[in-house]
Amino acid sequence: RTTMKSLRFISAEAFVSNAEFARKSLGAIAHDIFPLLFKASYLLEQGEVIHDLVENWPLFDFNMGKLLGATVDYQEDLSHRTCSVCLESCLTGLRDYVLNQSSPHMKKLRVVDLTGIKDVEVQFCKCKKTMGRWARTQLLSKLCSELLVHLQQAQCNPGTFEISINVLIDLFVTERNYELVVQALLKKCSCPLKICCVAFRSDNLTLQKFFYIIKLTDPSLLRKLEIVHNVHLEMEHLEMLFNSIHFPLLMSLTLPARTFNVRRFTATDEQMLANIGEKMGEMTQLTELSMSFSILTGRIQKLLSPLKTPLKMLDVSNCSLNHADMAFLANTFHANHLEALDLSGHDIPELYPSTFFKLLSHCSSVLRSLTLEDCNIQDTHVNMLILGLSPCQKLQEFKFIGNPLSSQALKHLFTFLCELPMLKNVEFPVPRDCYPIGITYPIDDASLCRFDHQKYERVAEELNLILLQANREDVKATTPLFGSYDAAVQETNNELGAYLIKSFKETLEKFTASFNKMS
Repeated sequence: RTTMKSLRFISAEAFVSNAEFARKSLGAIAHDIFPLLFKASYLLEQGEVIHDLVENWPLFDFNMGKLLGATVDYQEDLSHRTCSVCLESCLTGLRDYVLNQSSPHMKKLRVVDLTGIKDVEVQFCKCKKTMGRWARTQLLSKLCSELLVHLQQAQCNPGTFEISINVLIDLFVTERNYELVVQALLKKCSCPLKICCVAFRSDNLTLQKFFYIIKLTDPSLLRKLEIVHNVHLEMEHLEMLFNSIHFPLLMSLTLPARTFNVRRFTATDEQMLANIGEKMGEMTQLTELSMSFSILTGRIQKLLSPLKTPLKMLDVSNCSLNHADMAFLANTFHANHLEALDLSGHDIPELYPSTFFKLLSHCSSVLRSLTLEDCNIQDTHVNMLILGLSPCQKLQEFKFIGNPLSSQALKHLFTFLCELPMLKNVEFPVPRDCYPIGITYPIDDASLCRFDHQKYERVAEELNLILLQANREDVKATTPLFGSYDAAVQETNNELGAYLIKSFKETLEKFTASFNKMS
């Protein structure tokens, strides 16, 4: 698919394609042409030109999302290209903007917004080397520290110290880049480039370090908080966090697995859960909540009823919800506003079929994403599922891997899915008849790949043919056996893997020590 380019954009491409000439000529370029040249340079991966454009940026703001998004001159959105060459040139250009000795009154830049960059699985840049969220966090922190050192050592123009640029960024902190980010945040006041954290993701970090760095980020500006893998945050720590820090602008909250476990609740824990609910109720902007792999049986009402703002996204996958929880969700005011819902890991047909379909009917007019993985949906349930999904005309994404469905049932379901006009992404299971007879669900990791791959390929081809014959080439249908793509996990999987091995080794050593004592 080719996107039309205006004559202006074609001219801009021609101009920046000769890097040497373009860099020499920037002084003679009208200020309002800079955004056009930036997008053309980004498309052609002209790193040196990008650097010089940013170093001499003549405007008040520099917004990556807007600059790379669809424009009149070139409709294609480039914000999902996290090209390493382009992004590194961009950030070093920003550092050199501060150091550039041109007269300070020429420097108008006040806000740099890097939050519009989107990390995706497939990259189209020629260099094929990406710079993910973790690496952007690392590089910006490093450049801020280097900038301060340089300003302290060099004979700079006094006006340089008056430069103050807010750099809006989604920070991603792990043990490996923690110290660097902490140093950059501690010295924020004296650095001309001021890191403003809009979203914060924390993986593989001790609780002590997490609590320390979250206070440094200026939580009053935070819109999204993700506490994910290997941060051992339990309910008492969450209450402590909410009691000590206010998040007035927080719109999205993701909690790590096992934050809640109602099976070992005491009366004190019940009160603690109620307090957490009340604190979340004070977050008037909160519309997205993810609490997967916690045990919340019978407590959803206590946690969610204090919320005054309707939730648009709710992930309660593998939370052991019971009928009372599902009834609350179906009848709450949140139901009419849910655009994304994940109920994976619950035996929906067995436990609460009618209540689930009531919930689905309430959110059908706005629902964009539905995830029902490992929900024991079988062939006999497909007609009912089709009936429930029929009103969901805005549905863009449907994920249902891990369900025991036959090839025939999948074909029947796909024929219906073609009728959903907005649908773009489907994640479907390996058909049950591709596995050996007697396979039990949910399938364990060891057996997950033990299926007839040739038969699966034939079925996948037939399913894609159904889409093709209905003129729905726009729908992408895949079977990600080990879950959907996660850019953050992909970028830091070496560190996470090393941590898991270390944890396993420590557990093994403790077990061996205990065993030796017993012997």
